[in-house]
Amino acid sequence: MKMKKYLAEFLGTFMLVFLGTGTVVVAKGDTLTIGLAFGLAITIMAYAVGGISGGNFNPGVSIAMMINKRLEVKDGIFYIIAQALGSIAASAILYVYIHALKLPSDGFGQNDFPAISAAQAFGVETLITFLFVFVILMVTSKKYGNAQMAPLAIGVTLAFLIIVALNLTGGSLNAARSLGPAIFAGGSALSHYWVYLLAPTLGAIIAAFAAKFMGSEEK
Repeated sequence: MKMKKYLAEFLGTFMLVFLGTGTVVVAKGDTLTIGLAFGLAITIMAYAVGGISGGNFNPGVSIAMMINKRLEVKDGIFYIIAQALGSIAASAILYVYIHALKLPSDGFGQNDFPAISAAQAFGVETLITFLFVFVILMVTSKKYGNAQMAPLAIGVTLAFLIIVALNLTGGSLNAARSLGPAIFAGGSALSHYWVYLLAPTLGAIIAAFAAKFMGSEEK
């Protein structure tokens, strides 16, 4: 049963990165299309395998779930490993088709912030991840949540947060989502990865405490 949970997290993150970054690189979608691709990928996989693992697909979400004792620390660690592997695997598959289509070899839908400073990018990613994880914790809470509508609410939230942040930081909100593309793209995306590792983690930690204060863990 444990392996099913970890595989669910791998597949969910794979789908997120494959559909989301594939829409950026292969389909060359506009801002709305890209936001919806990421958002709907989360919604689809939450309905598909959320009942198995809880549908985290994001290290920040797993950290928040651990803080609020919805997820055991051991499981949370393996979730994060599975999420990272899912992202890397999706980028590896895209690598094949990017080269087959003779697209730029450094284009993997990676996150970066060419127009703003690192401090500003850190602030953006912290804020949007806080908002995203706060919504997740509230819509999945026993007292205030709605199990049937939660995946849709989460997907829509992700889509619109990405739309807002796309031209600032690429709208990561997810350290795993940024990992695979950064590894394959290299350059500044890889050297700036620390922003996409630390800022979403901080935002998720703040969200865990804020949601708990608002009653997310009440029965």
